Amino acid sequence: MIRMASIAVIFAVLVLGFVGLYAPMGAAAPAAQQKPEATQVKIDNFSFGPAELTVPVGTTVTWTNRDDIPHTVVSTDKVFKSKVLDTDEQFSFTFDKAGTYPYFCSIHPKMTGKVVVL
Repeated sequence: MIRMASIAVIFAVLVLGFVGLYAPMGAAAPAAQQKPEATQVKIDNFSFGPAELTVPVGTTVTWTNRDDIPHTVVSTDKVFKSKVLDTDEQFSFTFDKAGTYPYFCSIHPKMTGKVVVL
């Protein structure tokens, strides 16, 4: 009788040990499969909204022209440059390096914005 109880305890310890070994691996898997970030900037009424954006490295920012006139999105340090965007057209850029990226509309240079990448 004592022998059966000892075997049951040993079996329970082995089963719980295996569960403990494999549980952290399964819990960590979803974190490794996170999707990259995506953020929107609206061009409307001769302005970028939001005018300043802070995002993590790897984020794709998409600018959408909601004005009735064309605009561009041009980095002051020539990292990115859109074509002329008509109403409802979009331009996207993925920020792979940390830094500060000021930009403007080359058609309307008083329109400015900034992306800060951490």
